[in-house]
Amino acid sequence: MANIAEIVQDLQRERDFLNQAIAALTPLATKNGAGRALNRMGGAGRTLSAAARRKIAAAQRKRWAKFHAGASAAAQNSGAPKVKRVLSAAARRKIAAAQRARWAKFRQGQKKAA
Repeated sequence: MANIAEIVQDLQRERDFLNQAIAALTPLATKNGAGRALNRMGGAGRTLSAAARRKIAAAQRKRWAKFHAGASAAAQNSGAPKVKRVLSAAARRKIAAAQRARWAKFRQGQKKAA
């Protein structure tokens, strides 16, 4: 019986220690935003109305349009005009023939290995 009484006392001391630790850490969780992060992970968080979401989305689209307009203007001002490269039919045939030859060589190696 004495052992059980000691075990109960040890458990009560541990419980008191944990309660003190929780009490000390709880204010810190709300000051640095950890409490808000927990809400985003699954608890009840902040909800936005449909109108507010539309406003935020419109503002973000405007920011992206401004960013992309600046990026395309910088590309246009780089001095070198963009030219799309096109292969001639002869060049495409030459590349295709070389690729067929590589595959034929590969298949020959596979047949020899088998």
